[in-house]
Amino acid sequence: MRRNTLKALAAIGLSAAVVAALTGCGTAGSGGSGGSSSGPLQKLGTMEGTVSILAWPGYVENGSNDPKVDWVSAFTKETGCKVEAKTFGTSDEALNLMKTGGYDVISASGDASLRLIASGDVTEVNTSLLKNYDGIYTFLKDRAWNTVDGKHYGVPHGYGANLLMYNTEAFPTAPTSWDVVFDKASEHAGKVTAYDSPIYIADAAVYLMAHKPELKITNPYSLDQKQFDAAVSLLKDQRKNVSEYWGDYLKEVQSFQSGDSVVGTTWQVIQNTLAGEGGKTDVVLPSEGATGWSDTWMISSASKHPNCSYAWLDYISSPKANAQATEFFGEAPSSAEACNYRTDCGSYHAGDADYASKIWYWTTPIAKCLDGRTNVKCVDYSAWTTAWQQVRN
Repeated sequence: MRRNTLKALAAIGLSAAVVAALTGCGTAGSGGSGGSSSGPLQKLGTMEGTVSILAWPGYVENGSNDPKVDWVSAFTKETGCKVEAKTFGTSDEALNLMKTGGYDVISASGDASLRLIASGDVTEVNTSLLKNYDGIYTFLKDRAWNTVDGKHYGVPHGYGANLLMYNTEAFPTAPTSWDVVFDKASEHAGKVTAYDSPIYIADAAVYLMAHKPELKITNPYSLDQKQFDAAVSLLKDQRKNVSEYWGDYLKEVQSFQSGDSVVGTTWQVIQNTLAGEGGKTDVVLPSEGATGWSDTWMISSASKHPNCSYAWLDYISSPKANAQATEFFGEAPSSAEACNYRTDCGSYHAGDADYASKIWYWTTPIAKCLDGRTNVKCVDYSAWTTAWQQVRN
C-alpha cells in the first residue's frame, strides 16, 4: 500500500534544458549499458547475476518484512539475478537517487516519468523482448507518461484513481460531484480533507473543466496562466474548510474513524481498510472524473545489468507476480490474467476501460502544453510547487 510514501512533493521543476529535451525530436537515454541514443537493447544476453531496483515501498518484497509476502525470491530462483532494493518516499527523492547512476530499474509514477525521460536518466525499452508485455491492458500502454515520440520508456505496473470518500451518516445520499469539497465545502467546514501534494492542483482543474467551461481546460496537467490561476484560487477558497491535508494513508483512516473528516479525496485501499474495520464510509468516482496514478517500471540509461533489468520488467509483469505486488500495494493490476490470482479486482475496477477513461493519470506539467496548444505556454511543475506552498500556508 502507499502508506506514507506519497507525501507532498518537493520543489523540483523542469529546467529549460529538460523542457527542450521533451519538446525536441527525441529523448533517448544518455548512453549506459541498458540503452543509448542509438536505441534500446536489441537482444537479451547472459544474466549478470544482480539487479539494483529503486521502488515505492511494497513493490519489491522478499519476505524480510513479512515471510508471507515474497515475490522476489521466485524471481531470483528463476533468473539467477539477486535483487538489491532501495525504497523511496517521494518522486523527487527517487529522481535525485537515480541521478547517482547506482540503480538499474525504477518504479516511477506519472509525476516523475517524463522528468526521467527528459533528463536522459532512463532508456527506451524494447518491449518485444518482454513476453508478458502483450497481456498488459491496452489502455495503460502508449500513454503520455510512458511513451514519447512513439518510443516506449517502460512497462505499466498498476494503477488507481483518487476517489471521493464520504461519511455515510454525514451524507445519507451519496454525493455524485466534487462540489462537496469545493463549491459546497462550507457545508462541512473543518471536516474536509485533501491530498497533500502540488499535483492536487490537477484535481481542482478537473472540477473546473466541468463547471467553468469558459476556461476551456481540456487537460488538468496542461494549464495556461489564466487556467492555472483559477485552479489555485479554487484551492485557496477550499483551504478555510479543510481539516487536514494528508500524505500518510493511516492519518486519513484515523481522521475518518474519529469523525474529524467526513469528506475528501482518497484511495480505494483506504476505503477497503475502513470497511474492514467497520467504518461508516464509502467512495465514489464523481461525475467530473478524477485524477489518478499509473506507475511504470523503467530501466536506467546507465544500467550495468541490462539483462537482469529486462528480466525484472518481464517477471513483475507476469500475472502472478503482478497480482502479488499490486494487491499488497493496494491498486489495480496491469493485466486481466493477474486477476486470476486476486479476489478483489472488482473493487479496484481492474480492466474496466470505461472506468479507466475517467481517470486523468498523473503527468508532469511542463511549459509545452500537453493538450497540443502552441500559441501559449503552460505552467510548469516548479510553479505548481510554489503555488501549492502558498495554498497550504
